[in-house]
Amino acid sequence: MKFKYIFFLMLGIAQITIAQNKYEQESRIDKDDFPRNSYLLIEDYLEDAKRVRFYQESDSTKKSYEAKFKKRRLHYSVEFDQEGKLEDVEFKIKERDIPNDSWETIQFYLEKNHKKYRVKKIQQQYPTRKGQSLEETLHNAFQNLILPEVNYELVFSAKESDGFQEYEALFDSEGELKRIRKSFPQSYDHVLY
Repeated sequence: MKFKYIFFLMLGIAQITIAQNKYEQESRIDKDDFPRNSYLLIEDYLEDAKRVRFYQESDSTKKSYEAKFKKRRLHYSVEFDQEGKLEDVEFKIKERDIPNDSWETIQFYLEKNHKKYRVKKIQQQYPTRKGQSLEETLHNAFQNLILPEVNYELVFSAKESDGFQEYEALFDSEGELKRIRKSFPQSYDHVLY
């Protein structure tokens, strides 16, 4: 009886630890496999876009769909949940695109918690919000408006005692940490040629 209790306790701890890590697997899909209602929502924004690609993504917590494309020199990513509901719109930015006060707060967090780090990618994120239409979320994102609901997603590598670890962190518009998790590279179950 005592063994069962300890076993389930350890299993619960393992689940919590796994949930804080990101094991992402992304696979490219055809436009026909992308949710139709999702495509119709972003169809107008794809008119003058280049390199339009569709993906199905799964990580340790959820499955989703993503449309990636380049428009007006920005690399966009529009993510939908498994049912095809809009989750957020992101595009790649540079450090200089973040307001100075917010970037200083982000840097303070990184320097305080990691001896050595290197930012690999920054994205400006427009999440869907209660009371805001999906069309308004898309409009704000494609107008590149700096709003209080904007988040900044950073992918960075940090030196740990046993080597380098990659992280994905989400900061709010003020630069305060909202979420961080370890990010692990995709595992390739097949040989790439």
